[in-house]
Amino acid sequence: MGCGKSLLMTGSAMITAMGAALSSAAVAAPIEQALAVPGFADFLAVDGDAVWVTNVGRVERWSRAGKLAEVVLSKPCGTMAIAAGSLWVADCKDRTLNRIDLASAKRVAVVRTGLGSPDGELNVVSGAGSVWVSSARNRIARVDPGTNRVIASVKVAPGSYTLAFGFDAVWAVSLVGETIQKIDPNSNRVSRTTKLGRQPGFLAAGEGGVWVQEQGDGTVARIDPGTGQVSGRIKIDPTLKYGDIDTGGGRVWLRTTVGQTFVVIDPATMSIEARIGKASGSGALRYTPAGIWTSAHDLHSLSWWSDVTSARK
Repeated sequence: MGCGKSLLMTGSAMITAMGAALSSAAVAAPIEQALAVPGFADFLAVDGDAVWVTNVGRVERWSRAGKLAEVVLSKPCGTMAIAAGSLWVADCKDRTLNRIDLASAKRVAVVRTGLGSPDGELNVVSGAGSVWVSSARNRIARVDPGTNRVIASVKVAPGSYTLAFGFDAVWAVSLVGETIQKIDPNSNRVSRTTKLGRQPGFLAAGEGGVWVQEQGDGTVARIDPGTGQVSGRIKIDPTLKYGDIDTGGGRVWLRTTVGQTFVVIDPATMSIEARIGKASGSGALRYTPAGIWTSAHDLHSLSWWSDVTSARK
């Protein structure tokens, strides 16, 4: 299941594993390269050696050398997805899903899905040959990249704005109901609903589980992808308002807003391996095999963190 048996409990019992910060003497500090990004640099999507970031009235493509391209949109919002040679990004003013060709950095399609989130805290995700986004009237729209059309509309609980795709399923968190829903892409129906902690937010699927920020509790919950049940929790900070989460390289990567920029979680032991950087307000995080991208919109910056693995035990 991805966690050791000693970490698993049944029923409503909560498992908490709390890790201490590593001392600077114990490990080499990761190297941060901060890039000044005027405006409001926020959500991220990795595109090879570069990264796309949402900003005020535009999305931008950045590398470590600087800005490479920008595409004007009314109000880009939420996490983005890369699929079928394109960047897929929601627009909260027009309530549309926009397709941007990666090669030309041009918008090539607008899909009028409607959007569920009133404040732009949502995910566009890809999987099962489709692109998925929270839509109006408690629905998730499934879009076919071949036709740029909505091919299914999945009924979900109110407030289901944050999504992830993994383990052959779409996972949708309901902030209103404080639940996670497993959606079968074969039937376009919710197959399981599981109760979560307070104010659940962003999530990521990978490294043996589906990982959900329980923002009000300051915890990350691990969902077993087979059973759909909570199989472990780790306490991070007093709250997790309002960071980001990703998986890759055998680790879970959590953007935080209290105490540090992000933490590194070992999914096998459910422990914190490292606390990296200083507190930098809210922002996003994305993993790459070469390093980590983070944003800090209040600081108008985008950071590249190399040698991150040296900060692990």
